[in-house]
Amino acid sequence: MGIDYSQLHDPNAEYTMRDLSAETMGVTRERGGGRDVEITDIQTTMVDGNFPWTLVRIYTDAGLVGTGEAYWGAGAPELIERMTPFLRGENPLDIDRLTEHLVQKMSGEGSIGGVTVTAISGIEVALHDLAGKILDVPAYQLLGGKYRDEVRVYCDCHTEEEADPIACADEAERVVEDLGYDALKFDLDVPSGHEKDRANRHLRGPEIEHKASIVEAITERVGSRADVAFDCHWTFSGGSAKRLAKRLEEYDVWWLEDPVPPENHDVQREVTQSTTTPITVGENVYRKHGQRRLVEEQAVDIIAPDMPKVGGMRETAKIADLADMYYVPVAMHNVASPVATMGSVHVGAAISNALAVEYHSYELGWWEDIVEEDVIEGGYIEVPEEPGLGVTLDMDAVEEHMVDGEELFDEA
Repeated sequence: MGIDYSQLHDPNAEYTMRDLSAETMGVTRERGGGRDVEITDIQTTMVDGNFPWTLVRIYTDAGLVGTGEAYWGAGAPELIERMTPFLRGENPLDIDRLTEHLVQKMSGEGSIGGVTVTAISGIEVALHDLAGKILDVPAYQLLGGKYRDEVRVYCDCHTEEEADPIACADEAERVVEDLGYDALKFDLDVPSGHEKDRANRHLRGPEIEHKASIVEAITERVGSRADVAFDCHWTFSGGSAKRLAKRLEEYDVWWLEDPVPPENHDVQREVTQSTTTPITVGENVYRKHGQRRLVEEQAVDIIAPDMPKVGGMRETAKIADLADMYYVPVAMHNVASPVATMGSVHVGAAISNALAVEYHSYELGWWEDIVEEDVIEGGYIEVPEEPGLGVTLDMDAVEEHMVDGEELFDEA
């Protein structure tokens, strides 16, 4: 028998001056209109996609169930189990209070950043799905309404010959012509054959020229048919990133993503302000507090929060509001299943400065199979008008693709 994480002892969680539970806050008034609903349980199931996705379900005494998703990886299911007692008996409509309640309860276990925030994010997404079903409105309505009926998708592209400029250009053309996308992203942190040391983050001249050749081949091949971004996965030193960004200024680069590690905002700011190549950052910082310096210090041209990682749907919308004060657009990083992808789409519908949402699974033939609805059409996702997120799990497909040793959560 495994550990029961819901029963772990933590004095910080058991006694906090900022306990925001309904009982402590005195939120006990009857609401009426079918809105007096209580959370009874939270369960998770991990699906073995191109990333191990953690799906989340919140159950209620009304028989309604909300489905969400936490950013992929180990630890989130255990943390969600740990937090379940904090939400039992709560009304799921109080999304903001319940999210902050979990942040406070989990403060001793790291709710400033990392997988604890990720776990809270998965619950928060499920709360939006559930609240939408209770109120019979789509999730974007809970965020203030919509600016657009469909959200643009950018396709994260790969090829077995990722270091070959011509192979990359061929794949870019295929994705544009055959799959219908008008927005793409390719990796630039690929081997060039000129590396001397993989640990020091330094780019030699021949390495920079190799990366420029990839950018040139792709952007010239697709021309005006598609926008193309390039990802560096926080790989290079500040000086190397500046030289690379400068070298790419002559090409039509949509953005250069994560050229330096995420911890040092000062270096990030210097890189961004040193070049006219647009720089995008944000997937590796947490909550609005982590994104604040990037925006306020004008250390990004485009902000890229990952919704089921950064804090959830409302937190991403708050980040977008902050970014909008500095006229910065939002391109949501996303490596999720259709569940969190649709959560990001609802955010993208509700914020004015949405640029696009990432799609990272075009090589996974069954990505859409885990929900009953069609999701992506012609490089865009239509914003659902059904209650909640607007996607329904296909439980047979979920069960078929679960991580080995995983158990399927209960039906609604």
